[in-house]
Amino acid sequence: MADFDRRTALKGGLTVSAVGLLGTATTSAASAAAGIPEPQIYGTAAWGARPPNGTIEVQNHKPTYIVVHHTVDPGNVTDYTLEHAFWASRAIQNFHMDTRGWVDSGQQFTNSRGGHITEGRHRSLEVLRGGTRHVLGANVGNHNSTCIGIENEGLYSKEDVPPALWNSLVKMVAYIASQYGIAPEFIKGHRDFNSTECPGTVLYNRLPELRTAVGRLLGSASPKVDVPEWPLLKPGDSGPRVRTAQELLRARGFAVPVDGVFGQSTKDAVAAVAARHGLERDGCGATAATDETGFLGSDVWPLLTRPGTDPRALKARLAG
Repeated sequence: MADFDRRTALKGGLTVSAVGLLGTATTSAASAAAGIPEPQIYGTAAWGARPPNGTIEVQNHKPTYIVVHHTVDPGNVTDYTLEHAFWASRAIQNFHMDTRGWVDSGQQFTNSRGGHITEGRHRSLEVLRGGTRHVLGANVGNHNSTCIGIENEGLYSKEDVPPALWNSLVKMVAYIASQYGIAPEFIKGHRDFNSTECPGTVLYNRLPELRTAVGRLLGSASPKVDVPEWPLLKPGDSGPRVRTAQELLRARGFAVPVDGVFGQSTKDAVAAVAARHGLERDGCGATAATDETGFLGSDVWPLLTRPGTDPRALKARLAG
């Protein structure tokens, strides 16, 4: 994991608050009382974590969202052993502390391709077991106080996750949801908050399946996500959504063509909007595979809406 400079491929940073649009974040009392058993989770001591080089902040509230990530690096390895999972956790922590400058691993938990779950940031397991507070991480730009994150080892832009990883992800997410009373609708991907490829298009497209599987374990009704998510556009894309973005950029004074092709000038304009508003890049992290500068996603779209326009109308239009 020598050169993690991520997110990485995924580099995203950013924003968009969806709580008000989605409604309540808690399951019914019956669902919360389901008492999902704790899966095997290896604490920081088990995998030889370094001590944090700063204070681990524990906030006096529950997280609102469970956020799914992919690490990108380590990539799609075929070493499914527990020893490898421990190595990956150490490599991620080293990158986050030594290169990112964070106090500890950014994510609360890590899920290996072999289905081994480890605690990422110190105290995350202890606090999760309590079910009332939240360890502040560093994995979702501008939203860390409301998000608990799981890094899934690998790159899932084109390749699917291994069955072992999927099965452990379902169990882990269900346990977190049960402990905190989080409804399946609030299981999200990193790109639902930041302009990033994370957790990869293939894994992201399986989130409805994940919500259904978790809901089944919780004994809750089939989850319904009534509000569409913002689409992710990136250089090389083309079509009506790109044309819409270009029209909005031109309305904001950028000299981009309205040809429906996401070229260099469109990328530069999107990057300028993000920079102008101080959007965080590198909002979480494992490694570098793709430069995501200029990606247009959930935190940038609302900045392009015309004054006085409800962003939800644009979101519905883009989803049509």
